[in-house]
Amino acid sequence: MLKQPLRSAELIDEDALRTEIAAIVAGRDPAAFRPDLVACLRRTRQAALKRAEDILLEEGRGIACAERLAYVQDVIIRVLADVAVRHVNRMGNPSKAERVALVAVGGYGRGTLAPGSDVDLLFILAYKQTPWTETVVEFVLYALWDLGLKVGHATRTVDECIRLSRGDMTIRTAILEARFLWGSEDMFADLERRFDKEVVDGTASEFVAAKLAERDERHRRQGRSRYLVEPNVKDGKGGLRDLHTLFWIAQYVYRVRERADFVERGVFSKSELTLFRKAEDFLWAVRCHMHFVTGRPEERLSFDIQREIALRLGYVSHPGLKDVERFMKHYFLVAKDVGDLTLIFCNALEAEQVKKTPRLNRFLGAIRRAPRTALPDGGAFVVEHDRINVADDGVFARDPVNLIRLFDVAARRGLAFHPDAMRLARRSLKLVDATLRENPEANKLFVDILTSRREPEIVLRRMNEVGLLGRFVPDFGRVVAMMQFNMYHHYTVDEHLLRCIGVLWDLERGERKDEHPLVTEIIGSVQSRRTLYIALFLHDIAKGRPEDHSIAGARIARRLGPRFGLTPAETETVAWLVEHHLVMSMVAQSRDLSDPKTIADFAALVQSPERLKMLLILTVCDIKAVGPGVWNGWKAQLLRTLYYEAEPLIAGGHTRRTRAEEVKHAKAELSAALYDWDPAELAAYMERHFPPYWLRVDLPTKIAHAGLVREADRLESRLATAVETRARHDITIITVLAPDHPRLLSVIAGACTVAGANIVDAQIFTTTDGLALDSIAISREFPAEDDEMRRAGRITDLIERALIGTEALPERIARKVAAKPGPKPFTVETEVIVDNSSSDRFTVVEVSGLDRPGLLYDITRTLSNLALNIASAHIATFGERVVDVFYVNDLTEQKITSASGQQAIRRQLRQVFDRTAAEMKAEETKVETRRERRPSDAAA
Repeated sequence: MLKQPLRSAELIDEDALRTEIAAIVAGRDPAAFRPDLVACLRRTRQAALKRAEDILLEEGRGIACAERLAYVQDVIIRVLADVAVRHVNRMGNPSKAERVALVAVGGYGRGTLAPGSDVDLLFILAYKQTPWTETVVEFVLYALWDLGLKVGHATRTVDECIRLSRGDMTIRTAILEARFLWGSEDMFADLERRFDKEVVDGTASEFVAAKLAERDERHRRQGRSRYLVEPNVKDGKGGLRDLHTLFWIAQYVYRVRERADFVERGVFSKSELTLFRKAEDFLWAVRCHMHFVTGRPEERLSFDIQREIALRLGYVSHPGLKDVERFMKHYFLVAKDVGDLTLIFCNALEAEQVKKTPRLNRFLGAIRRAPRTALPDGGAFVVEHDRINVADDGVFARDPVNLIRLFDVAARRGLAFHPDAMRLARRSLKLVDATLRENPEANKLFVDILTSRREPEIVLRRMNEVGLLGRFVPDFGRVVAMMQFNMYHHYTVDEHLLRCIGVLWDLERGERKDEHPLVTEIIGSVQSRRTLYIALFLHDIAKGRPEDHSIAGARIARRLGPRFGLTPAETETVAWLVEHHLVMSMVAQSRDLSDPKTIADFAALVQSPERLKMLLILTVCDIKAVGPGVWNGWKAQLLRTLYYEAEPLIAGGHTRRTRAEEVKHAKAELSAALYDWDPAELAAYMERHFPPYWLRVDLPTKIAHAGLVREADRLESRLATAVETRARHDITIITVLAPDHPRLLSVIAGACTVAGANIVDAQIFTTTDGLALDSIAISREFPAEDDEMRRAGRITDLIERALIGTEALPERIARKVAAKPGPKPFTVETEVIVDNSSSDRFTVVEVSGLDRPGLLYDITRTLSNLALNIASAHIATFGERVVDVFYVNDLTEQKITSASGQQAIRRQLRQVFDRTAAEMKAEETKVETRRERRPSDAAA
């Protein structure tokens, strides 16, 4: 029998409750006293929950809170069952059939309960159900439902329990955790005795395999990494359910009933058992706080509640790390501990199984009975069951370099790790000191591991799991389990860095050639593989410090380069790549790549073709390892364009034509493509565009534009739209031909806001006859071409209606903003930069801050109010943070050079970001008021 939960008179006084209940039911019919009974229990339970929350805030003990809540539930159920047999269906001389045992199962059976957890009950009957037992069961269940509890229940005989548990692993697990609550203890004892004898005996391998397969499937659903920044505390990898799985298996295989039995059975050491208890207590504290904060059984530790949970647990900010980031770092360290305990447990389980059977379960693998084979690498290691193991327990103490050598040998020979070796490595981390860190052989071995051609990510991950990676490279240790409190980064910093190495290895092997043709083409020509791998390993290593992590990271790279055996030139290249690892991504996504000044400035920074190649490869790996869905074809196209534009300048391959020559060449190129046009019509069309158009638009787009304008002329229309899907780039291009107007881009942005379309880029051109030709790139939503075209058609229809005045955009946008507010948990500092040095012809306005629905509409409307022409717009979103860049000039096509003009831009754009939720709500109210008045206005 599992232990009873913590008895706590602090939360509920059972005797006082029974006295109050007795007064309620005395001399009354069940139908009459039932509402008062439920009301009394509801008050009692709510008071107990409030007191449990207060105690949890005071002492912080999660398991104690869960046990107290389970005890409260025990009292309520026992009281209800007693009322049922004494006052609802009283029987003076019950027969053997009129017996029932009420049993807690599931998590409740373990004697722990979160505030919003389900209450899982099993009613054990002696024989088939009788009217008396049916009344008892129904009364208890209906009363619990009236209390607002979600109750999982089953009513079975002992025979049915045994039969069903043989064929259903969920039922088997529930009975494994069964705990007596009320009724016939003899029937419960009979169930336990028969369950052990008729179900458990001889089926350990079957149960272990099923539970671990179930765990794997749960991890697959939740996300295989334990380092997701919004983890599921209950079911995610490294969460409570993983600990429960270990306990289930221990109960089944070792017949343990308490956690202390782990040590007695040799599963864990005392220190490992302490780690188990600490991890469980922390996760229970987090889970209980989550339920209290949200008022529901919330298991996902989302951004919305992370900071409040951090404050409840007492975390405070430190330089470089917010309170919530310190809390989440602790969470991920605990999740890592859970993973370590899993490996240790499976090692003990394997030893137990080897004694009993020649074949292990699926998780542990089919292990052939083979002798230990010594490896020639100094005699320190052996191969045991196809896995590398230590020759003896003194291997690391005799030569600490063996800690690194273990992983190098595994990498070179493609061997998996024996749990004994991992356990000894974890216990030997104290040997990693300054002497080992500066040891030339140890550092050479580490660099060999990092640059291995045999999946270096896997070996580095094992080094990180045992804690060796962070001890050997302390700067890496500082980012282990570090999360960044934003919506852009999906993983902790160390997980991101290891995934980057995995992406680089894939690219180097050519496995992503179709997705990354340019990188695949150039990666083999990189002169120093180790420079690239080390730069990627270090690029985010200074995250969480008060200063810019790129600059601090470059300083770390200069310190670690010589230690890793790099030459001075290689060290400087690594430092440069770390310092500028964000530049190529930012230039590609937020600058006009058709502006020669953009390309010239980027080329001047990079300077060498080798740096350009490595920076491109690093940028691709960095973006792809951020998280699912972050990389897309549009970003790939932007990076390729920047590379191809900058490479000739850096390499000095040719001299550019003059601006006039470029325009002349572009016109000739289009003329050749439009060979079937009437010469006079073609000549007239050529005069409709200003020089910037000819310089910034590629030939296929020019041809499409010519067709759109020609068709509009034929229809004598000054408004036309066209759609082009680019599946490879994950974007759809919407082209709008309309009379030029300062608010044109704002109207288009507003229509996209209403339609839920995400604009990523915009090019705006005017013609000599007063028309505007705007091309808007929006993120693709549907994989199927037909679906995406229908969606784009709806957006273009909305744009056209807005432009001709039949669609009231401001009202619809206000409702959209009110219905879908921005990401509340985050704060992003607003920054507005007015830059006249980045372009020869335009003022570059860069705005960054907290994203929200309708923001681009408000920004473009504000720029229009300032009498600014927008030549191009480049929209980049990094989670909750938006970076929008606009190339603008005034109505005379000049840059904004006056201090007052620049200050006005900064002030008014800041006001756009500073709009409060109250202001948006007020705007929504005005819209609703106008809408309510409209029918009467129309009638008038």
